[in-house]
Amino acid sequence: MILTIHRHVISRIPRYSITYDNANTWLLHVNQAHQDDRGYYMCQVNTNPMISQVGYLQVVVPPNILDIESTPSSVAVRENQNINMTCRADGFPTPKIIWRREDGEEIAVEKKKKVLVYDGEVLPLTKVSRNEMGAYLCIATNGVPPSVSKRIILDVEFSPMIWVPNQLVGAPAGTDVTIDCHTEAHPKAIIYWVYNTVMVLPSKKYKTEYTENSYRAHMKLTIRNLQYGDFGNYRCISKNSLGETEGSIRVYEIPLPSTPSKQVTHTTVETRENNIIPLRNDTTKAMQAELFPGLKPELLNGIATSSSSQSATASMSAAAGNSLSALGAAGNAIDRKGSLAIGKSMFYTEYPPKEYGRSTANSLTKSTAGATMSLIFLLLRNQL
Repeated sequence: MILTIHRHVISRIPRYSITYDNANTWLLHVNQAHQDDRGYYMCQVNTNPMISQVGYLQVVVPPNILDIESTPSSVAVRENQNINMTCRADGFPTPKIIWRREDGEEIAVEKKKKVLVYDGEVLPLTKVSRNEMGAYLCIATNGVPPSVSKRIILDVEFSPMIWVPNQLVGAPAGTDVTIDCHTEAHPKAIIYWVYNTVMVLPSKKYKTEYTENSYRAHMKLTIRNLQYGDFGNYRCISKNSLGETEGSIRVYEIPLPSTPSKQVTHTTVETRENNIIPLRNDTTKAMQAELFPGLKPELLNGIATSSSSQSATASMSAAAGNSLSALGAAGNAIDRKGSLAIGKSMFYTEYPPKEYGRSTANSLTKSTAGATMSLIFLLLRNQL
């Protein structure tokens, strides 16, 4: 087809035009080139012999995604099923199609490998899981700007599931306690709390919080000022078009921690000599002399003196006999009531020292058996 002759355009296509710069240079202009304009063009000079020059016009076309032949912008599939997502495009040169996830996560291809970028018009996904839910980008490029992309949202549908971190929660009465549940569901689930078959609504008693992220949700319930009627089982419920599930949390009462009382413990470690409790005054000497006229004065002095040694105490026990020794100990304990330090103990001996002999002790025991009660009362009267 002849387009131009000299300076005249023969073709009736207004997009063609010709210019001449008076220097033997002719230019053919094609405005708003179409793909139909692609092909060979020849410039011919009618000389003898004729000369000509041939050029090829390549019309490139940026990529264009064909929506009618591609997967819709939103597609849903049940969990563990297979799905193929398609993306077709035209342009010149022929576009190259790649897939990637919008969130930057890897794409699981046939469950055998994971890739960040997948090449091809069709993206096969096998046994889709909820983790593969999200937006996928189909990108078409052919070196001619601009590149184009299509966003396809993949929804993976499954019935609700609930996880309860703590199924037993204890708290004292009068305090606040918070219980929580984690749930996953798609389509989006209705989530709420139930106590004693009644739905829990926000109030001064109850505070509810719900945090959602994609198909996950975190639900919290705070119970203020726990009372007897607030203890029991609370249920967190999640429900959508595919099913319903619930979790149970038992709130029980625990006692308030008690403050331990301070206990003072006195510990005294002393010798037997220090543990001997002295008589309180000298009046006891005269009373003992009347009760034991046969005892030697040095023995009476040893008994009455507050600094008496262990041997003198033993002589006193020998003279009074085994039973009197025990009664004397009881009398001394009553006499010293309130003055004996915590941790002290009293020491008594059942046998007299060798220097006084057992025969003397036996005779003294017989002679003093009748005066036992008088001794006790006299000691008490004297000390009071």
